[in-house]
Amino acid sequence: MNTRAVLPGGTIGILGGGQLGRMMALAARTLGYQVQALDPDPACSARFVVDQCYTADFGLADEARRLARASDVVTLEIEKIPQATLKAVAEHAPLRPGAHVLEVVQNRGRQRAWLAKHGFPQGPWKQADSEAELASTAESLGGRCFVKVCEGGYDGRGQFPVKSSAEAPQAWRELGERPVVVEAALELKAELSVLVARSPRGEVAVYPPAYNHHEERILDWSLLPGQIPPEVSARATELARAMATALEVEGLLVVELFLLENGQLLVNELAPRPHNSFHATEVACLTSQFEQAVRAVCNLPLGSVEIVRPAAIVNLLGDLWLREGGPRFESVLAMPGVRLHLYGKREARKGRKMGHLSAVGSTPEEALARIKAAREAMGA
Repeated sequence: MNTRAVLPGGTIGILGGGQLGRMMALAARTLGYQVQALDPDPACSARFVVDQCYTADFGLADEARRLARASDVVTLEIEKIPQATLKAVAEHAPLRPGAHVLEVVQNRGRQRAWLAKHGFPQGPWKQADSEAELASTAESLGGRCFVKVCEGGYDGRGQFPVKSSAEAPQAWRELGERPVVVEAALELKAELSVLVARSPRGEVAVYPPAYNHHEERILDWSLLPGQIPPEVSARATELARAMATALEVEGLLVVELFLLENGQLLVNELAPRPHNSFHATEVACLTSQFEQAVRAVCNLPLGSVEIVRPAAIVNLLGDLWLREGGPRFESVLAMPGVRLHLYGKREARKGRKMGHLSAVGSTPEEALARIKAAREAMGA
């Protein structure tokens, strides 16, 4: 295994040029690295903050090889990279996280099976490969379920809630008549996430859990640290650490968790990359998740995960840009303790993440109140 550190001045390649790639690239530049990215979108968010941007489909292994040959290490900001491309990259540069991690998380059925095999707690679920199987599975799980495509889908896309097995045919059609995971609906008390950084040398750092609030299955706001009991925080942290170790992640792993009304803590989903729910680390922590990602994949000492002040973030969706008058930037920029983060996207669409606001406070409650007031001032 190549555990040589990639020191500042080296070149980092990023598979994906969305907002996460953009923010990773900016953090890498602060540390003195050169950065390259590959993305199918010629106007991707990272294009104007990297040294070189390759415009190519993720399935074009030869273009990914070009990126890898010119990089000292390659990482990613999106899961939907074909295995053939990942393996082509690994022929020429260390790939962190590795293809074995993506093999597990890219498919919800495989991810659920991996969690079950390793004894990690999750809600009742089954995979369905046909309409008839979907109907019978939904019935066996109590009727009220969430149906999710095995591959693809994010920010609420690729999901269909059903109230009974009678809605199975509609769900099957809406989701493209392809394999799905059927998950029993749960009585949730809270949604949490934990971010783990792990370097090739085996050093691990775990951020305190974030408390997340969703609207229409898209993250609306997130609070760090989350307002949760210390015992729950400790359990969530240990679960996430154990999963990162079992997966042998090199880089970041975010574990999304459900806290049930009965106190159970269950795994919802894994993401081996920076995560929307930890954008607040840029203003809350000594080391942001983006700098930590760079440190981890370059095998540098990991940074402190200490929270120096509570913070909250709220997402800014394209809907705001489509309203008459658009976003009121000047209003929010005048508010103390609030920062505006835009992703450089040219085209606003309903539901598209265009940026976020962050706010700090002397307490988590103050940070949350401030971020909600900032969003209102923005016109949302």
